[in-house]
Amino acid sequence: MKKNIVCKFGGSSVEDAVQIEKVRKIVDDSPSRKYIVVSAPGREKKYNIKITDHLFNIATSGKHLRTNRKKIGTKESKDAVLNKFKSLMKDLKIPDNGLLEDLNKDLQSDLTGEKKIAFLASRGEHYNAKLIAEYFNQKEMPTEALMPEEIGLNVCDNILSAKVDSSTKENLAKIKNKKKKIIIPGYYGMTSSGDVAVLSRGGSDLTGGELAASLDASVYENWTDTDGIYEADPRLIDEADVVPRLTYKEIRLLSAKGFNVFHFDAMMNCKKQGVPINIRNTNKSSAPGTLILSERVPEEDVVGIARLDNMAFIYLEKDMLGETVGFTKDLLTIFKKYEINTYHYPTDKDDISIIVNQDDIQGKINDLRSEIEDCIEPDHMEVRYNISILSPVGLGIKDNPMVLADAATVLCEKNINIEMLDQSPAQICFHIGVQQTHADSAYKALYERLILKQN
Repeated sequence: MKKNIVCKFGGSSVEDAVQIEKVRKIVDDSPSRKYIVVSAPGREKKYNIKITDHLFNIATSGKHLRTNRKKIGTKESKDAVLNKFKSLMKDLKIPDNGLLEDLNKDLQSDLTGEKKIAFLASRGEHYNAKLIAEYFNQKEMPTEALMPEEIGLNVCDNILSAKVDSSTKENLAKIKNKKKKIIIPGYYGMTSSGDVAVLSRGGSDLTGGELAASLDASVYENWTDTDGIYEADPRLIDEADVVPRLTYKEIRLLSAKGFNVFHFDAMMNCKKQGVPINIRNTNKSSAPGTLILSERVPEEDVVGIARLDNMAFIYLEKDMLGETVGFTKDLLTIFKKYEINTYHYPTDKDDISIIVNQDDIQGKINDLRSEIEDCIEPDHMEVRYNISILSPVGLGIKDNPMVLADAATVLCEKNINIEMLDQSPAQICFHIGVQQTHADSAYKALYERLILKQN
């Protein structure tokens, strides 16, 4: 019988002594919460910058923050990191048993290039795991901090965007019967040559997902600073509520369209192993959050509406386009050449639209147009900017043809022109493009009609 719960706590959940005490109470509340993955300790106060960004800044001799127009040098970043941990230890009343000295030594690393960047970027998680384990023990909660190098969390040799190696699952399974609480730093692993490599940003989710799948956990709890996944962006829709249950398919569709709350690879690991994911709020631990499952009974048509702003589409017309074998491939190859990610490409007999984030084509659009004209020879081409893509998602859409009709009707009633309409092949999602100036009105109108069922 599955009993163990794997918990991951993000940066805002462990950013100060008050938050870390909340984490301790959550972990102590259930004996099943045995495995805890922690992020770096959020932001520091002086510059209001994430500790991981300070660590990148140190590793790049100040270049990292300069590119973000922050005039903060290497020394200032070092002081910010050391002061953050010093403050945490003081507030938590943890004696300094060499942690600050070890951290300071690591910040002076003589590594170079990408190895230095990865090593320093991982130090926030590394030392926060040690610090939190020390605090738990001080509170008479027997805990052991285990580092990736100790438990065989192996990754490929892509130092700055590593993937977890297949050997890791068997290695992590070996810690399944530990009696103490186990704290593991997120975000990094070890290459076959013994170097530290970091996962993509947000990689603590990956560590937690890998651990949950390897231990065959009963649930993977992802603790954040939100109550769960909302039906719509609560910053734009005041009455938006938390969705109690979603399938992996639904959360994937929502996350691809603006609901960026969880790392894709972490979800896939849990999905393959049948481990539910529970998104919960560290600051409201009694709230049930959102449970992500392999399947659920669809109790509604639309479960959520995602929104992507700042989009554009390149529209092409050419006779016989839809009957030319390889046309779409040739067109998308041009976008790949210019490293432009494409979101949708609705097509018909003689035309096609390629939808992109307009920031991705900034500075490239003239060259892109020239190459399309040379290689594809369209009869007509135009670029439409400042588009918002609104995407209702829900298992119930597939069996209710009125949902799409209702969406079109309510936008017509509001005199909002539809620039684009496309339904996903799975028929549990469709995408409506409107001018960004009308996006707020369209978003609220769709929410009221499709979720609140207001006429």
